[in-house]
Amino acid sequence: MSKELLRIEGLNAWYGESHILHGVDLTVNEGEVVTLLGRNGAGRTTTMRAIVGLTGSRKGSIRINGEEAIKLPPHKVARLGVGYCPEERGIFASLTAEENLMLPPTIGPGGMSIDDIYAMFPNLKERASSPGTRLSGGEQQMLAVARILRTGARLLLLDEISEGLAPVIVQKLAEMIRTLKARGYTIVLVEQNFRFAAPLADRFYVMEHGRIVKQFAQHELHGNMAMLQEYLGV
Repeated sequence: MSKELLRIEGLNAWYGESHILHGVDLTVNEGEVVTLLGRNGAGRTTTMRAIVGLTGSRKGSIRINGEEAIKLPPHKVARLGVGYCPEERGIFASLTAEENLMLPPTIGPGGMSIDDIYAMFPNLKERASSPGTRLSGGEQQMLAVARILRTGARLLLLDEISEGLAPVIVQKLAEMIRTLKARGYTIVLVEQNFRFAAPLADRFYVMEHGRIVKQFAQHELHGNMAMLQEYLGV
């Protein structure tokens, strides 16, 4: 039985007075790829942000590797081995690709070396001295993911990493996720691109109006397509 790495119970979250999450419960086991599905506004990104402490107020329980994190600030959540790749990527435009890679602090053992990164992302090696603004959308996305791999984080929260990218880049990102899973990383994906997420995930959670409305495993995917059509229009 896999070790439980993340357990969320009764999670409520607010932005100001806006109550976004209404009692979210989910678990993620070590080495799993788990995908949060749902329409825009369902609460998937807010769930990711709440895990790392980037929402307003939070109530409930977020246990990371057995440690309660609901009251921890973001920098202490990171030190529990969590890496968050936000949808907006956050590339520093005035720095080169390699300088962007060198920025993150080490939060745990086992972070990838620059050579490891370049082996996984040959495009970044070719563009190492290019400013962040000169990178393509796909290269920026690779850089955003590569940065958190440098830190030693083992739980990766990846928000819409395939959005707006060419199919060939999306395929490379899928290969990257399979490689990371094979190396023992644990990954939570927020994805609008169902075709990208479907073959990668071990388990799925469907969100609607800030709640989990359904969960199922990869082998149950076919039997849940009618439900997904209703919730997602896939």
